[in-house]
Amino acid sequence: MSTEESTVSVPIPPKVTFRLEGSTLVGAGPLGTVTRPFPKDAIELAASRDAVTLTLRLPPRRRESKALLRTWVAHVNNIAGGVSRGVEARMKIVAAHFPMKVAAKGSELVIENFLGEKHPRSAPLLPGTKAVVDGELVVLEGTDVEQFGQSAANIERATHIRDYDPRVFQDGIYLVRSAHVKESS
Repeated sequence: MSTEESTVSVPIPPKVTFRLEGSTLVGAGPLGTVTRPFPKDAIELAASRDAVTLTLRLPPRRRESKALLRTWVAHVNNIAGGVSRGVEARMKIVAAHFPMKVAAKGSELVIENFLGEKHPRSAPLLPGTKAVVDGELVVLEGTDVEQFGQSAANIERATHIRDYDPRVFQDGIYLVRSAHVKESS
C-alpha cells in the first residue's frame, strides 16, 4: 500500500471565509454561517484566505479513498455556495381527494385537512430552513444543503399515506426540485 497523501485545494469564492474549530469547518458569508464536522482521523483540513486544503490521511490509491475525498470537496463547495448565494428546494402539493391547507408556522410546516383528517399534521423545519407556501408549491430557502434535505424528507414523511393504494391516493407533498445552490444572478 502506498503511504503518500492526496491533497486537494478548493478555491473560496469572494466574500466567503472559512475557519477551523478543531475538526469542524465553519463557513461564513453574506447569507449566514454553516458548520460541518469532518473526521479527524481520515482528513486534515487547512483554511487560508483563498482556499481550503483537504489532505487525505487514508491510502490514496484506493477507489473508496478518492471517492471520500471528492465527497468532502463537494461538502466544502456546498458550504461556500450556500453562504454566498443560498440554497433552494421546491416541493409540490398534490391534493386530488380533499383540499389541503398548508402553512408555514414558525419552525414547522402545518398540513390541515390531509385526506379529510380532523387533526393537522406537521413537519419540523430544521434551523436555518425557511418555508414559503406559494399556491401549490412549497419553496424551501436557506444556507445549508444538508438541513434542506432533511427538512424536505420531514415534509414528505408527514404526508406519507398508509393503508391506501398509492396508485389511487397520490395526495401528499413531493419534492420536484431537490436542494441545490442557487444560480448566480
